[in-house]
Amino acid sequence: MDALLLLKALILGIVEGLTEFLPISSTGHLILVGDLLDFNDDRGKLFSIVIQSGAILAVVWEYRERIARVARGFGRDPGANRFVLNLFIAFLPLAILGLLFKSAIEAHLFKPLPVAAAFIIGALLILWAERREHVIRVQSVDDMTPLDALKLGFAQALALIPGTSRSGATIIGGLLFGLSRRAATEFSFFLAIPTLIVATFYKLYKERALLSADDLAMWAVGFIAAFVSAFLCVRWLLRFISSHDFTPFAWYRIAFGIVVLLTWQFDLVEWTVS
Repeated sequence: MDALLLLKALILGIVEGLTEFLPISSTGHLILVGDLLDFNDDRGKLFSIVIQSGAILAVVWEYRERIARVARGFGRDPGANRFVLNLFIAFLPLAILGLLFKSAIEAHLFKPLPVAAAFIIGALLILWAERREHVIRVQSVDDMTPLDALKLGFAQALALIPGTSRSGATIIGGLLFGLSRRAATEFSFFLAIPTLIVATFYKLYKERALLSADDLAMWAVGFIAAFVSAFLCVRWLLRFISSHDFTPFAWYRIAFGIVVLLTWQFDLVEWTVS
């Protein structure tokens, strides 16, 4: 296996893990970093989807006791049943809209410049949301209703636009809909499990012609890097939100988006534009 390719896999795995659960768009970062590394072809796009499973495993491990308790109680415990139902309801909007519009979105918006614009627009929405008065009526994920789950599902569906951020749309949507900061963040973590698992298997099936045993080492490096970095990021984020809001992430998004636009405008980086 080419050492340079393994290095690219390591970098992209770390980027995936650090950005998947923060409101800064993992897809946007992977598109931009993949473009810089010249790894944004069909093989690179498949790789970016596959390594999401490493980030998923990090959440599963962090919440393994909660997940095991739900699994044991499903079908018997009302709380476990409601939790699973809420995840299913919240997953549906992204699944349905993704099937309808994913190909068109990938064809037109999976480019650095649209991603940079989405970074900045998303940041402005975060700043606006954080300046609003938060009326909290849902303190815990266990207090959510199916209607709450449906609202968050439609919020998550905005992440079909690369650069928006799946976790960011879900978390900020949760704050606007009356969830506490921790409830919105944790539900975003849990919702990532079915969302990313289905996305991974769908992409693997759709792009099965690109699968090769020669890429196993590359996938392994990316998977491990994504798992370790995501695990550390999830634990850090839970501590961070106990005493901070999401405003710093908004300013990061603005700065990052402006850098991409400036490097394109002055031809400092040969970004893909078509």
